[in-house]
Amino acid sequence: MSLARIERFAVRQKLTMMVNRYAVHALGPDDELGPLLAVAQQKRLAFKEQVTFFTDDSRSTPVFSFKARQAIDLAATYDVMDAAGQPVGLFKKDFGSSLLRSTWNLEAAGVTARGQERNALVAVVRRVVNLPFAYHFDFHDPAGNLVLSVERQFSLRDRYTVTVPGGRLDGRVAAAMAVGLDALQGR
Repeated sequence: MSLARIERFAVRQKLTMMVNRYAVHALGPDDELGPLLAVAQQKRLAFKEQVTFFTDDSRSTPVFSFKARQAIDLAATYDVMDAAGQPVGLFKKDFGSSLLRSTWNLEAAGVTARGQERNALVAVVRRVVNLPFAYHFDFHDPAGNLVLSVERQFSLRDRYTVTVPGGRLDGRVAAAMAVGLDALQGR
């Protein structure tokens, strides 16, 4: 199974001391975890953000990645690249719009979308109280069609359900955006 045209998957953060690790799984019909699709790793406190996704926990075969174009920037653009380093999409935080309600823009193969936290009140409270809130991001294209939904479950460990209606958005870009929401949201 490949991430390229998947419509629903889960992202689970693994707890470690020095790096953020994530597992990306297909979801079954009753939302049970299915096959492992990729694992990702991000070094904490990196000067220039980069996250690489691999086929499995051995981390020997990269399948795609995302990397900041510039170092330490509040509105950085992150390029999503396939295993050969060819671009498949990008995402960027809209810093001005994100002051009260986090906002991201993404682009990939004929898809342009803008995503915001679904609940404005949760967005404001989340900035004041440092608790593991459940929060959700919905990304819509310029016509208002839902392109991507990332839903964080209320949990001490970061757990997300990712939906790509109709598989319009490349699943690698969707997975990169989901991990990016977790790894980069506090920046």
